[in-house]
Amino acid sequence: MIYPFRVDSESLAAAGLLAALSRTVEIFADLRHPFVRHEHVSTFFPPAGVRVGVAFVLPDGREVRFEVSVAAAGDVFHVEGSITVESLTGAASETLLDLPRKVLPDVRDALAVLDDYASDVAEAANRVIDRLLEELA
Repeated sequence: MIYPFRVDSESLAAAGLLAALSRTVEIFADLRHPFVRHEHVSTFFPPAGVRVGVAFVLPDGREVRFEVSVAAAGDVFHVEGSITVESLTGAASETLLDLPRKVLPDVRDALAVLDDYASDVAEAANRVIDRLLEELA
């Protein structure tokens, strides 16, 4: 006898999270600029969060980060997105784009926001890099 395979809701949520993170990494992997070098960023942070994105290094040595994050805390999910650039003086980074933190009780809603934020941050990337390069000229 063959028993039907059933997946519980937590496993489905985990699979959805993996799929969303894969989409996000793919979006950031496609970001390139002909005049600056870049590296991909992925960081896990406790207790249950991940930040993914890409960091570009400008000709003057400053790093520009394009990132999104999702974290589980208690019964909710926190989703954020940002673009930051190191200051010329070495002080704190300047935030160029700070998407509002969304706190959502449903994992599907959180993953939809993660997809949207990754697209929003990636869409601004070349424009932001071009503007920063013009400021250096």
